[in-house]
Amino acid sequence: MTDFLLELRCEEIPARMQLKASEDLARLFTEELARAGLKPAAIDSFVTPRRLALVARGLPLETAAVSEEHKGPRTSAPPQALEGFLRKTGLTQDQLEDRDGVWFAVVNKPGRATMDVLADAVPAVIRAFPWPKAMRWGVASQTTESLRWVRPLQGIVAIFGEQLVDIAVEHVRSGYATLGHRFHHPGAITIGGADDYVEKLRACHVIVSHQERQAIIAAKAAQAAAAHGYTVIEDKGLVAENAGLTEWPVPLLGDFDPAFLEVPPEVIQLTLRINQKYFVLRDAAGKLAPAFICTANIEAKDGGAAIIAGNRKVLAARLSDARFFWEQDRKTALADHAQKLGRITFHEKLGTVADKVERVAKLARWLVEEGIVKGADADLTEQAARLAKADLVTEMVGEFPELQGVMGGYYARAEGLPDAVADAIRDHYKPVGQGDDVPTAPVTVAVSLADKLDTLVAFFAINEPPTGSKDPFALRRAALSVLRLVEVNKLRAPLKSIFHHSHWYGLVMSSLLDSARKNQGMGLRAEDRNFREEYENGKRVLYYADTVIDVSDWIRRSSYDDSINFENDPVGALLDFFADRLKVQQREAGVRHDLIDAVFALGGEDDLVRLLARVHALQSFVATDDGANLLAGYKRAANILKKEAVDPAIVPAAPSEPAEAALLAALDAAEPLAARAVTDERFADAMAALATLRAPIDAFFESVTVNDADPAKRGARLALLDRVRAAVHGVADFSKITG
Repeated sequence: MTDFLLELRCEEIPARMQLKASEDLARLFTEELARAGLKPAAIDSFVTPRRLALVARGLPLETAAVSEEHKGPRTSAPPQALEGFLRKTGLTQDQLEDRDGVWFAVVNKPGRATMDVLADAVPAVIRAFPWPKAMRWGVASQTTESLRWVRPLQGIVAIFGEQLVDIAVEHVRSGYATLGHRFHHPGAITIGGADDYVEKLRACHVIVSHQERQAIIAAKAAQAAAAHGYTVIEDKGLVAENAGLTEWPVPLLGDFDPAFLEVPPEVIQLTLRINQKYFVLRDAAGKLAPAFICTANIEAKDGGAAIIAGNRKVLAARLSDARFFWEQDRKTALADHAQKLGRITFHEKLGTVADKVERVAKLARWLVEEGIVKGADADLTEQAARLAKADLVTEMVGEFPELQGVMGGYYARAEGLPDAVADAIRDHYKPVGQGDDVPTAPVTVAVSLADKLDTLVAFFAINEPPTGSKDPFALRRAALSVLRLVEVNKLRAPLKSIFHHSHWYGLVMSSLLDSARKNQGMGLRAEDRNFREEYENGKRVLYYADTVIDVSDWIRRSSYDDSINFENDPVGALLDFFADRLKVQQREAGVRHDLIDAVFALGGEDDLVRLLARVHALQSFVATDDGANLLAGYKRAANILKKEAVDPAIVPAAPSEPAEAALLAALDAAEPLAARAVTDERFADAMAALATLRAPIDAFFESVTVNDADPAKRGARLALLDRVRAAVHGVADFSKITG
């Protein structure tokens, strides 16, 4: 068995593409070999900024002869079908086998030299390589058929054992030579084969293993920080990125003027990390340290002093810009910043960010006044909602969009606004992802919930729900965030009531109408004295002079986008959407989706806290013997009732069997207990009441014939089973439960 080395050398590969490219090279190469019947014992992959490489271990000198069997048409098929099959296999009819009226072809392929297979495979891999972005270069780039690569391809090393595999890809021909480090060893290196590749390059200041470079960066950065009493803020993504920028990584510690620490720490961290690719440090007290670690690509003769000085100078300019933004933004009050939100379009059909802020402020206040979010001051909540998006127009957020909300919180605190307002501005986007913290401060909860609910209703109102894998407005994430806010804070939030909150919902519809008027024109202007709008019974009514404008009729007659339909209430679709998101969330938490279906199937349950309490009690119950047996009895009763419905015209007879009477007595006792428990939201007690039906139901089915010849007896027994089903449905629809 022999090893094969392949190196593809080019100009610098972007760091973000390297690891995926290394995986793709191994995958494509393995697939090409598999087509020829070869399977390496193992593949080692390497990547640096200037090269992709792999070593395929344990390849035979030649492929084994293989016999392939192909099934063809029936012997009675038209001649054209047989001719096509013969062309495909390259055989003649007398070489086919007739097996029970079907033609079969057995094609014997002789073995090939592995060198020949490799010579064909490598160019195929290069030409099929799936770079996210690629380029053409040189004279060959005048045609679209020329080679495309991430950066100009400069060299190919392809050695099988000790033999060179002759490969030519346009202007590049394979050889034994590669290049070492761009500065430490820019000359050619002769590679003898797979066994000496890694160490020869290491001797020339190139570490070909991305993982090894990451380990070096992490370890030496920690050592450099510790030598000055600092610790590195863990950032695995930045470690990987620096490993993708260097072939010989050398972490170096530098410092910056402590005066810059007056700028919010998040700004400094982003400046260091995003702009400069530096590691951020903390001091012994856990505060941001006035120092950084950069990763050089050389071992400098002066120990890196000049490199550190250059990086310090660049960083000082960056931090000076950040400090300027911080100082300039604070000269304007947040309320004045908020006045500029009308210049930013939220969505072409939903108006501006200022329109959204108005809606969110109304809803957030209502959530507090209705007692859905308890413990919040309504005035502070509305103030926070009106200022929550103000930092979108600041210089700092323009430079660092990642800091929206965060900077608003800092500006609010610097302005002397109440802490509850500043905290709500800072955290109202949370929770952003599954692992993000969930706000619990009442004002923050109200603003965050209102912001996300407004987004969901607005986009469903314009018929822009997520489809398949597409979710351009992150509505799935918004719904999951709502669910987490409700669950963590135990909010008694009836979704239907919230969605139909008249004034806020009217504002959503108003935004649609205003956008429709703006885009299509109704011959109306807000400043027209004859035009006015009023709210009557919570609904927006438009007047022109004394004539009521029928918005729905206008929308139907206009040529405006049909996706805006004022007649279709999006609430039903939105509730279904929440049900689906709840299943996803609870499945990850270990809750069975069929149990959620069983509760949702009852209809009218839109209080998520109550719904989840019911689901959790149901899951505990069905896991017990009583629950499993009651479920079996319920399903037997339900199946009978599918075939034999209760006939209201038949007067039921009195119970004639002991088991029948026992079940009737058990129902008389259990039904009111279960109903009261459900009303009081004691769902475990409701399940316990239903559990008392288990034995009577079992005994009933063992000794009672439901479909008695006597219609009165049959009617009584069917009515009894109907009561069983109804009693169970008071808690959940057991027909939705699997198993």
